[in-house]
Amino acid sequence: MKKVLITTLGCKVNQFESASFQTGFEERGFTVVRSGSDADLVVINTCAVTASAGAQSRQSIRQALRKNPDADIIITGCYAEIGARELENEKELLGRRYTIIGNSEKDRLVNSAFTRSNIEPPAPGAILQAKDICRLPVRRFGDRSRAYLRVQDGCDSFCTYCIVPFTRGPSRSLPLAEVIEQAKIFHEQGHKEIVLTGIHLGYYGHDLEPKQDITSLLDLLTRATPEVYYRISSLEPIEISRQLLQLMAERSNIQPHLHIPLQSGDDSILKKMNRRYTTDQFGDIINLCGEYLPDMAIGIDILAGFPGETEEHFNNGVRFLQSLDFTYLHVFPYSIRPGTEAARMKGQISQKEKEVRVAQLRLLSDRKKKLFYQNQLGTIRTVLVEGKKDRQGMLKGITDNYVAVRFKGPDSLLNTLTKVRLDTLQNDHVSATQV
Repeated sequence: MKKVLITTLGCKVNQFESASFQTGFEERGFTVVRSGSDADLVVINTCAVTASAGAQSRQSIRQALRKNPDADIIITGCYAEIGARELENEKELLGRRYTIIGNSEKDRLVNSAFTRSNIEPPAPGAILQAKDICRLPVRRFGDRSRAYLRVQDGCDSFCTYCIVPFTRGPSRSLPLAEVIEQAKIFHEQGHKEIVLTGIHLGYYGHDLEPKQDITSLLDLLTRATPEVYYRISSLEPIEISRQLLQLMAERSNIQPHLHIPLQSGDDSILKKMNRRYTTDQFGDIINLCGEYLPDMAIGIDILAGFPGETEEHFNNGVRFLQSLDFTYLHVFPYSIRPGTEAARMKGQISQKEKEVRVAQLRLLSDRKKKLFYQNQLGTIRTVLVEGKKDRQGMLKGITDNYVAVRFKGPDSLLNTLTKVRLDTLQNDHVSATQV
């Protein structure tokens, strides 16, 4: 029986797509291996969101070539989409059997490995003409109790720091019936929670006929599969409506958790980023979330050191963040991404200064998370228990509102949903008791 190794870098969408590759290969009799040097085929699903992600993708390709000298190689994903010409010059690929498959051709990847059909490497900019989303069915999302379900691909926003529209193309949505079908498959396979994900999830349904949106999708999904809990991966602030929050408050199987990209807390920097909201609008959305769901977890993305971000701009952002009720920050230092408008901007910030700003923001994030956890003590929450215990033999998991918990309990609770009381704040989690 032939063996295939699938290496995945980057986002939740890539992870979903790699799960589809695994489904396809297993259905054709391949054994999917986790690691090793005896694979007959290696698939590398690459990332290019930052320049360092592209470098990591190239490194993963080189490692796969060295460890599997006799294997065929398939390179796909975002770096493959924009780096095909660079890959042609990689000396390690000379004389090797390899195929480069762009993001819009991923539905042909598994079949191409068997038919050895000739798929041309993606031409520069070709993805911008993509019309339909790739159909990539998944039988099971690994051994996890939580599964990712990609419902949307592509982005039309063209933020000045971001290469993604050039690697993923325009927004395309999976039709409602197909989303529901995939959700039912995940439920039948024992997944307790489904995370809805996409490149720009809030664009879901805008290209469908009749037009849909994320609220109508959640409405139908939660009624079609009431036993499944749903979590939303990320939504832009202007895509969070009263109708969505009302639905989240009404449906017990929608987790009270939103991740909302801010990127800068200064309006002039937001404008340079081509972000389509102001800090006042963002603050109003955070307040609206608290109005409908007081115990909701709110995560925020923030970029530190965008070109032209002065100390005053940065301090404006810190003060703005301090004024908000949120749970945690995902902090990223701005990195130059060739091919983006921001890479050509004047006023690039030194690496040292970016590191200082990142550290300050992460300290703020730690304080906010600690405060949120403290406010949850004494409450009873539903927790999705992970598939293995920690080193101390404690069960661990994430509550519906994204609190990391650990508690005593039998192995029978692994990969199940249970209720716990949040008791004591620890360094990075809350000690809890099953109730």
